Amino acid sequence: MIKPIIVKNVSKELMNEIGFNWHTDSDGSNYISNELVSISKDEAEAFYEAGNELYEMFIRAGDYVIENNLLFDIGIPFNMIDIIKKSWENKVHWHIYGRFDLAGGIDGKQIKLIEFNADTPTAVLETSVVQWAMLKQNNMNEDSQYNDLYEGLKESFKRVVTLDEDTKLFSKYYDGWKILFSSTRDNQEEEMTVKFLKTCAEDAGFATGFCYLDEVQFDEKEGIFSPDGINYEYWFKLFPWEDIALEDELPLILKEIVENQKAIILNPAYVLMFQSKGFLKILYDLFPNSPYLLKCDTKPLDGIKYVEKKFFGREGANVTIFEKDGTIVEKTNGEYENYNSIFQEYVEFPKNEKGEFYQAGLFYCFEPVALGFRKGGLIINNQAKFVGHIMAD
Repeated sequence: MIKPIIVKNVSKELMNEIGFNWHTDSDGSNYISNELVSISKDEAEAFYEAGNELYEMFIRAGDYVIENNLLFDIGIPFNMIDIIKKSWENKVHWHIYGRFDLAGGIDGKQIKLIEFNADTPTAVLETSVVQWAMLKQNNMNEDSQYNDLYEGLKESFKRVVTLDEDTKLFSKYYDGWKILFSSTRDNQEEEMTVKFLKTCAEDAGFATGFCYLDEVQFDEKEGIFSPDGINYEYWFKLFPWEDIALEDELPLILKEIVENQKAIILNPAYVLMFQSKGFLKILYDLFPNSPYLLKCDTKPLDGIKYVEKKFFGREGANVTIFEKDGTIVEKTNGEYENYNSIFQEYVEFPKNEKGEFYQAGLFYCFEPVALGFRKGGLIINNQAKFVGHIMAD
């Protein structure tokens, strides 16, 4: 049973000061919960070890999928296959960051992978800055947190140039290359997240620019341009690859740009493999004895409680929990019904005395760098609250 520490929430003035301008959910309630999950150093170390081992398994499973032409099996659209293979084969396509969603770890139970948000994970600003500000607001030790996300992101951007663990040579190799950052219009959360990432890249030493997605100009022979005609060597988009696949011409144009080496896209196209929940079956098939993996299949599981979710579902939409006899425990609707389904063994999230559940979010930037939590119901959806943490001395 989780017993969170109740604290004073971050003031709106401080929220605005740090660039966090969305404070409430659609029902008017605070999005940031006024509590902290207490974790031990041993628990933090266990999350770190889990993240490293999981990412290594993802890489090995990625090789297996590519070598055995299994992209279509995990729901990858045909118009994305070539660019995924190209980005996988060339080391210059660097994975900046992702977020493992995990059960266990803070309730004495084994850490279990729920899924990997490898492309456009949310809660970057919350994890990096807001939960740190909660410690500051409450006069707590600001270093008592498993939270190096800002530094991890900065180092990840440097590795775009150095292509190596050691980033000390960034200034030697950097040749004025520019990153264009883009988000959708009229979405304050996404825009502020992208601008925070832009700041991380600038602090790493990059020249940067920003424009909205509908303003970006593409030329398969010349590359990617901002509205004022500046050519950018890198493009970071907070626009999921599975949504890009639905565009008429954009997938082909981006494939040509990548093949012509006119721009590098961040995150790279191969993260769409990791993003597909169909990939979870590949992982389980390859590593059935891993303590971090739940049983997964493309058909309902026999004799155990299980969860059905869609290959490219997001934010808890189109999720159904089944008892082992097939009766429905809980179900959510959404816009992802037409995607194929994956069936995953059910595991209960840690919960508090009120029966609210906690899902851990472990950010990965070359290594696991930060932890945050989301609190909600039996199915963690887009109404879940963000919960910070404090690490015991």
